[in-house]
Amino acid sequence: MSEERRSVLVTGGTRGIGAGIARAFARTGDRVIITGRDEERTRKAAGNLPGVEWAVGDVSRAADCARIVEEVVERTGGLDVLCTNAGVFPSSPLATMTEAELDEVIGTNLKGTMLMVRAAMEALAASDRGRVVITSSITGPLTGYAGWSHYGATKAAQLGFMRSAALELAPRGVTVNAVMPGNVRTEGLAELGEEYLERMRSVVPLGRLGEVEDIAQACLFLAGPGASFITGQALVVDGGQVLPEEPEALVGP
Repeated sequence: MSEERRSVLVTGGTRGIGAGIARAFARTGDRVIITGRDEERTRKAAGNLPGVEWAVGDVSRAADCARIVEEVVERTGGLDVLCTNAGVFPSSPLATMTEAELDEVIGTNLKGTMLMVRAAMEALAASDRGRVVITSSITGPLTGYAGWSHYGATKAAQLGFMRSAALELAPRGVTVNAVMPGNVRTEGLAELGEEYLERMRSVVPLGRLGEVEDIAQACLFLAGPGASFITGQALVVDGGQVLPEEPEALVGP
């Protein structure tokens, strides 16, 4: 990692993977600001993350994205790394999915990613180490999951956006990459119960669920000097989950 302290913005950093990303960057000495839609929850989350600050905003709104970036630049003197992590994943079968549910998932996951990158691009270009790291998923780009058609669509679309954005920002010295988590142990996953956790673990060849730290380490790499010549790429972090053709393939010879 660079010896100089960077300014890092993590959207959706109040819990789960986002909180893990924020914690990892803060641990390296970077100045980190997380965002959330609820002021009290965001403030409390930052309080549980040593050295992390907070800002409130809805990434599905262009005005909020612009204001958040302005706040970060004013408070830290610039912006070096943007981790667009904010996302929602309500389960909803296609047959009964409402337009409101579809709008919420697209608004936060896809539109929110695009609006945040657009709002941050000038500040990132002003940095000599501008980085964008998008939290996508294996669900959508590589796999499917019943009830998550809207979620999967947005996660696949994020990668399409990433590649074109990488081309647009490359001349300005900014890289745009993504991480694609598999089954990761978060508060949301734990709430589904031990039986569900065991089912999720059973499909991972490495024999365990991912931890938020696994995703955070991938983000640290993509945002660091070791990845300065990498852009427009997606890194799968799933313990081999997408590898087996069928359940029997999980059993070794």
